Amino acid sequence: MALLKVKFNQKKRVKLAQGLWLMNWFSVLAGILVFSMGLFLKVELRKRSEVMDNSESHFVPNSLIVMGILSCAFNGFAGKICYDSLDPTKFAKWKPLLKPYLALCFLFNILLFFVALICFLTRGSLDSTLAQGLKNGMKFYRDTDTPGRCFMKKTIDMLQIEFKCCGNNGFKDWFEIQWISNRYLDFGSKEVKDRIKSNVDGRYLVDGVPFSCCNPSSPRPCIQYQVTNNSAHYSYDYQTEELNLWRRGCREALLHYYSSMMSSMGAVVLLVWLFEMSVMVGLRLLHTSLESIANPEDPECESEGWILENNLKDTLKSALESLKKMGKFNQVEAGAEGAEGEEGGKTPAITTVS
Repeated sequence: MALLKVKFNQKKRVKLAQGLWLMNWFSVLAGILVFSMGLFLKVELRKRSEVMDNSESHFVPNSLIVMGILSCAFNGFAGKICYDSLDPTKFAKWKPLLKPYLALCFLFNILLFFVALICFLTRGSLDSTLAQGLKNGMKFYRDTDTPGRCFMKKTIDMLQIEFKCCGNNGFKDWFEIQWISNRYLDFGSKEVKDRIKSNVDGRYLVDGVPFSCCNPSSPRPCIQYQVTNNSAHYSYDYQTEELNLWRRGCREALLHYYSSMMSSMGAVVLLVWLFEMSVMVGLRLLHTSLESIANPEDPECESEGWILENNLKDTLKSALESLKKMGKFNQVEAGAEGAEGEEGGKTPAITTVS
């Protein structure tokens, strides 16, 4: 028994073809939207590539760009088929291509669904990429004279100002690295010497943070040095909420920014996938309804359209049998080739008669 069998007359077939033609061009616009989202996400990731550990995070935007291009191509082609289906003579040339095309559409929709899932599930890999990238970026903050790293200070400062964050996981991350360049340290000062000697690695560590960690909304002038020393400042306790530094780490801020963006894109891709599935189902109904016309010379006669010629169980069973037959056929061919090789390898015996 066929799955989702529907009876059609000429009027219904024409309406279905016209509706699918319109839906396909809407799908082309949806493909342009998916492509644009991928391009936008790629640009946003490129902006902050210096604080990301590797290029794995570009898998999502690249996938969106590819799926957007494929969507435009597939749906533009389907729109042409639907338009030509109104004329039996024009539709005849598309008949041999429809089954392979629908198979490709099915694979495309599977890939589109997985891309939507990846948009939701990429948070973990993005978290590790940002954590390591920010850690490395903070280490190079002081290297303003080193080629390739001279803009890292500006990048980190602009990042902390824009996203209202400080450090990797928090402002205390700055206490563990030397973020002040040696060229701005007075090595003749006793305080500088003592701080360098007190550190095993010979680094100049302070309980201070860059100016970009300061919260401009705080009524108090920014305390960016001796942050943990309450006695160094009047009426001050760094453990209270009155601390005038951003408390949120930049990893958390960037992760929330990109995750929310990708989740929104994933929701849009899921909607596009549902729309694409409905277009594919409609195209399958149109295909089968046109093929099942009893008298091709009478286009006004009724016909039947269906999604699957048999039910789902029988379809899967026949597909498995086809795969088994293909496997057996390949084994027979391999065996035949082996037998021919053995026969060719034998040398005929030569007897000498004296």
